[in-house]
Amino acid sequence: MKPTLAFLLPISLCLAQSADPVEIERMTHAEIHDAIHKFGKTTVLIYNGGTEQRGPHAVLGGHTFMARRTAEAIARRLGNALVAPVLAFSPAGSHLNPKWPGSVDLAPDLYSKVNEAVVASMVTNGFRNVILMGDHGGGQKELADLARALNTRYTPQGVHVYFCGSVYDKARVDFNAWLKQHQLPVGTHASIPDTSELMYLGGEAYVRKNRLVTGSPDNGIVGDPRPATPELGKRVFDMKVDYGVEEIRRLIAGKR
Repeated sequence: MKPTLAFLLPISLCLAQSADPVEIERMTHAEIHDAIHKFGKTTVLIYNGGTEQRGPHAVLGGHTFMARRTAEAIARRLGNALVAPVLAFSPAGSHLNPKWPGSVDLAPDLYSKVNEAVVASMVTNGFRNVILMGDHGGGQKELADLARALNTRYTPQGVHVYFCGSVYDKARVDFNAWLKQHQLPVGTHASIPDTSELMYLGGEAYVRKNRLVTGSPDNGIVGDPRPATPELGKRVFDMKVDYGVEEIRRLIAGKR
């Protein structure tokens, strides 16, 4: 009997956990030192997640969970990168509503300041290429602006700071185009893309399939997540990883 995707997911998780870690929070300082100075892992990914309502069907930590897995996969593909701890908060004020409790909002200026402090820490830690990324729509402009400013600041020290936006903007636009081509509904929040990706990454732990409903002003969904599937989620996830790896390689090569 051919194994199903749901059956294969726990196996892939075990394989990922058995590999050498690329997430800084799972490493000792001695391991990080060796990774940078002996094995040339001088690139660090600062990938921001978020905590916001995702309709009645999906857990609020979705952006953070997706960011962690995407960052890990990108770092492994790059081969010379580690992953900073994922920030679980982002600008999400539009989702603060007592009808949908649980969202956490960081003001854009505070969000920038937090990321600026994380970049400064990574520079002190010895990384030479710092990549700012975000899984959440709120904060994309702030990260792009911050990367430009900090790259100017740190370039004299031989350190470069970049913003990788393709994992959000390009992946979202291209996947929405794919949905249209296949006569599937396009949405902007808690709809097919994020719901499918969460199904792929965590199944019922992240998505309550018995609560899938079409979007309305009363449930926090903009779109229709009901056609979401783990297979669509793998397509979204792979697209984000492919785009991220390509853009980061291009950005770093361009500095030379």
